[in-house]
Amino acid sequence: MAKQEELPHWGSKGAINRAGDALRGGKLEPGQAAILESWRMAHRDVINSFQSLLRARAKNLDVQVAQRLKRRSTIIDKLSRHDGMQLARMDDVAGCRLIFPSIKMLQEFRSKVHHAKFKHIRKNEKDKYNYIERPSDRGYRGIHDIYEHRSKSKKGNPKCDGLLIEIQYRTGIQHAWSTAVEVVTEVTEHEPKFDRGDRRYVELFTHGG
Repeated sequence: MAKQEELPHWGSKGAINRAGDALRGGKLEPGQAAILESWRMAHRDVINSFQSLLRARAKNLDVQVAQRLKRRSTIIDKLSRHDGMQLARMDDVAGCRLIFPSIKMLQEFRSKVHHAKFKHIRKNEKDKYNYIERPSDRGYRGIHDIYEHRSKSKKGNPKCDGLLIEIQYRTGIQHAWSTAVEVVTEVTEHEPKFDRGDRRYVELFTHGG
């Protein structure tokens, strides 16, 4: 008889999805809140694995590496915008961002990451999230890759295996555009990148990305 796979301490993907549905509906129970937070915070270990890997590859290069863990309020907002989204499949709870001085350097670095020998699994086709060649309707430019965490050995952190992380590649100018959108969002409490708020800002960023 095959050995049953041990679940992480937050439980199954089904439990996460049920917590996400409850969160979307504003009816999150205490037990579900604990499951959700445990699952969200586990993504910190995924971030640590990837930021270490990326910083090592960026050493002595003119590349900025940053990281972020999605806030609970931002998770709620995304769930509210995508009714059919299952929380366990949300691929940008964890994120690392790399900022380059040129598109050429960005492409060369990304290609080397794609050919790197590690156990993490890239989930998307190479050009699926290429918003440089195909900018979003709101003007966003950059390239994203989604990876599934895989421990490199039994001594790693297998509880994180299966969790997802989004890697963002941008040039300095593209990052400045995104930063400006975030500043306007903070000041106006609306998000131009989601076609919300003052049309002047939406039009500005759509044509200025």
